[in-house]
Amino acid sequence: MTMAARSVFVPPTRCPVDPVVMGSALFLLLAGLIMVASASIEVSARTYGNPHYLLMRHATYLAAGLGVGGLALLTPLSVWQKLEYPLLGLSFVLLIAVLIPGIGKEVNGASRWISLGFFRLQGSEFVKLFSILYIAGYLVRRKEEVQLRFSGFFKPLAVVAAMALLLLIQPDFGASVVIVAAVLGVIFLSGIPMRFFLPVIAVCATLVGLLVTLQPYRLARLTAFTDPWQHQFSGGYQLTQALIAFGRGEWFGLGLGNSIQKLFFLPEAHTDFLFSILAEEMGVVGAGLVILVFTCLVIRALMIGRTAAKQGEDFHAYTAFGIALLIGVQASINLGVNLGLLPTKGLTLPLMSYGGNSLIISCALVGMLLRIEYECRHKMAVLPRGRNRG
Repeated sequence: MTMAARSVFVPPTRCPVDPVVMGSALFLLLAGLIMVASASIEVSARTYGNPHYLLMRHATYLAAGLGVGGLALLTPLSVWQKLEYPLLGLSFVLLIAVLIPGIGKEVNGASRWISLGFFRLQGSEFVKLFSILYIAGYLVRRKEEVQLRFSGFFKPLAVVAAMALLLLIQPDFGASVVIVAAVLGVIFLSGIPMRFFLPVIAVCATLVGLLVTLQPYRLARLTAFTDPWQHQFSGGYQLTQALIAFGRGEWFGLGLGNSIQKLFFLPEAHTDFLFSILAEEMGVVGAGLVILVFTCLVIRALMIGRTAAKQGEDFHAYTAFGIALLIGVQASINLGVNLGLLPTKGLTLPLMSYGGNSLIISCALVGMLLRIEYECRHKMAVLPRGRNRG
């Protein structure tokens, strides 16, 4: 067999999918399942009369997420590119529907869900994915216009700003920050001139500052964040309880299942503050390992995007960059809140926290990333055949 034939028929690697992405995702999913089982046992017993109720629901969501991730892995990126505009339209339908009385379901003063009976659909989670697909498609179609004219740069930002406004009306400040940050990050990585980019960053930073200070409840969170122990029985309660969990865990933790803070001291222990319970039970070592795995996943996603860009697959590259930023930004905010580095914000930890919508979309993002890597690897594998024929 000739060298050219070998380059075609011998697979470039033995693993059919990227081992770093798959290994990192499976580790985080398994760690999340174990920690949700530990963190939710008391609240499940008190609220539902079954200590494993929330665990079983999380396992169901995980199974659905794996199914969705598998479908994303089997779906060519060209299909997603063709669905760019329909998914953009669906984004606005979801964001508007939650604001309509009788359709949107209000929980804790926020209208973010659409009740489907057996499942509460959170539109903002799907909009995160759809917004990345939209910006990736736009940058491919209008690449020259974006590079040369500010109007080409401004048009997609106006669409994303409309999404962010609808999210703020719900209100969902966290999701709007994640989406805007991810979109701006993709535009930056596409090579936008800094003379266009820097003024927009300055405007966005100013708007975020105004949104935080003009809303009383957000300003109260910021005030409590600066000195949580002064407000430990009011606005700083969650943060102080999270910091206590870290203090209890020390280096190696109290042991799996031995958390004290999950006994109704730390609210949202199985969702927003799951990482604090993990640190209490598994210590700095366990918490550090989770951070390391997230870092590996995000860096590998950026590397896949760079490989796609070198091959001229711009849509693949921008989508991979967007996936890396969505996971990285949301994980960073959640970890920052748990560690007391950021004000309290209701964002789950991707791939780990309890929550059906977040888990399903996180799995879809990983499936799409694996598909991007597969298509890029396949293209590299067949290149020698084309050169040999030429």
